[in-house]
Amino acid sequence: MFTKIMGKRGSRKPSKSDPNESAVFHLSANSSSGHFVSASVSNPTSISTSNVTVNNNVIRSNAATQVGGDRVLATTPSSAGAIELLPLFREVPVSDRQNLFMRKLQICSIIFDFSDTFKFVREKETKRQTLLEFVDFIQSGSGKMTEPMQEELIRMISVNIFRCLPPASYENTGSDTADPEEEDTFLEPAWPHLQIVYDLLLRYVVSSDTDTKIAKRYIDHSFVLKLLDLFDSEDMRERDYLKTILHRIYGKFMVHRPFIRKAINNIFYRFIFETERHSGIGELLEILGSIINGFALPMKEEHKLFLVRALIPLHKPKSVSVYHQQLSYCITQFVEKDYKLADIVIRGLLKYWPVINCQKEVLFLNELEEVLEATQSAEFQRCMVPLFRQIGRCLNSSHFQVAERALFLWNNDHIVSLIAQNRSVIFPIIFEALEKNIQSHWNQAVHGLTLNVRKMFLEMDNELFLECERQYLEKEANAKELEEQRQSIWKRLEAEVAAKSRNEEMVLVN
Repeated sequence: MFTKIMGKRGSRKPSKSDPNESAVFHLSANSSSGHFVSASVSNPTSISTSNVTVNNNVIRSNAATQVGGDRVLATTPSSAGAIELLPLFREVPVSDRQNLFMRKLQICSIIFDFSDTFKFVREKETKRQTLLEFVDFIQSGSGKMTEPMQEELIRMISVNIFRCLPPASYENTGSDTADPEEEDTFLEPAWPHLQIVYDLLLRYVVSSDTDTKIAKRYIDHSFVLKLLDLFDSEDMRERDYLKTILHRIYGKFMVHRPFIRKAINNIFYRFIFETERHSGIGELLEILGSIINGFALPMKEEHKLFLVRALIPLHKPKSVSVYHQQLSYCITQFVEKDYKLADIVIRGLLKYWPVINCQKEVLFLNELEEVLEATQSAEFQRCMVPLFRQIGRCLNSSHFQVAERALFLWNNDHIVSLIAQNRSVIFPIIFEALEKNIQSHWNQAVHGLTLNVRKMFLEMDNELFLECERQYLEKEANAKELEEQRQSIWKRLEAEVAAKSRNEEMVLVN
């Protein structure tokens, strides 16, 4: 299965934040008895794990090349006698744990090729158990980590998680028309190790023993950028871990907050205006939803610009349905925080309103209702004319789901109260659309809902309703008269042309 997946994915694409970072690669297997290889060896005699030590003499017998100074992929099985047992943390005195900690980190920096599930089975399990021991070590707080230990821990985590992602399926096929919702789900083959490494990073970040003054030296801007690059992973399990970890980093490292917001902005800009392809937009919006919820009032101009320049334009891409739920939540959070932003948001929705995509129109109508629920009368009055012109067009949509969803707006008490307060402006705009639905819409459900809304208008203001009806009938009569005049003119022209033709034929005969 893994071989099939890796064959499908093809070559790996470089990290956006570090284009010079090399990919993991396979070592040559010249020796008939190749061995387990580790990168970044600081101990000249051995490299250890919770269960094993790989002798330096064995390493020297292999052909090995380091990638990026830290990252090496093992490709040949370990020979017998090359591995020694090592004690667990709880089996050694506290004074010896730092040295053991460092040696275990070195073995965890070895990267395995998971495309073949039958290679390095024992070594992979050894690394997995060692990583689990690190998780338990941090979670239990059994020993305080010194600064060098923290530095090496973050380095080991970086070696494992910061890698070149495989190309997306549309990059392999060269097709730009594929639907992101219908693409095959890619599962990272190395997840058995990656999951534990992510869990380790998460526990390190949230641990009460982690001193942010020290940790921020290693979880720095470069680390955060590379973490954000990984959000483009097609493996949903990885994106879920990244979402939780980045959110925790944002909460714990206040010094990084502006930088994280700006970096997410840049991802959105590139997605909207360049690629329209990214796997992690929904997860990034989930993080932002929580961040927006914590914005202090009055809201900073920076945050309002983020709404106008990034969030509202996110309605434009064709794949908006993939992340629309999270986007709608963020937009609604802004309006609930500052109701004066409702006019900006509604006009933004109208700007990017879909023309031919009916399913996207339904999503927009859902979001519009949520925004209108948080809209006050003054802001509603500023945008109600263009808003109800668009709602009128939705009412007359031949797609019954669009028309039905637009009519459901009248089931919302707050929206009905806003309409009632401004009925003298809204009734004339919407009346024609209602009458056309009653006369000619093909769907019976839409027809019935339209009659209900019409009845609501009649009960709300009978005089205004009758006036709108009179104007509508007058407009229809004028339109009918104009059509008759147009037809009459065409008939006269056709008769004149026919007479002229006959005269020309008679002249030619003579």
